[in-house]
Amino acid sequence: MASLIVASGESTGTYYPLGHRTNVLGRSESLLIQILDDQVSRKHLQICYDPESTKYSAVDMHSRNGVFVNGQRIVEERFLAEGDRVLIGNTELLFTEEDFKDSEAALHHFKKAGEWGRPTFQGNL
Repeated sequence: MASLIVASGESTGTYYPLGHRTNVLGRSESLLIQILDDQVSRKHLQICYDPESTKYSAVDMHSRNGVFVNGQRIVEERFLAEGDRVLIGNTELLFTEEDFKDSEAALHHFKKAGEWGRPTFQGNL
């Protein structure tokens, strides 16, 4: 199973296991994955699991500010891959195909993912 980890915003470090169901993300209190961000619509993003391909996809639910995957706005369903960064409002989410036993394991994965973007020193010693 896959997970989403909040990479920036009010709930940084929080993770959400996705399971094999459809998940809706947004500001609405009725949602299982509530994102507290003024730039996020009440129902902003849908993450769907496709049992045939065993992949997850992101769908913009006609949100006001759009959904961006790796910096590109999506206009139709888009399959997600390990390490994709999903931006809704001012909140960035990290998509991972991993499932975690607890929040500590998810936080460790999130910190390791943050190291991917750091440059490697290539000067002379």
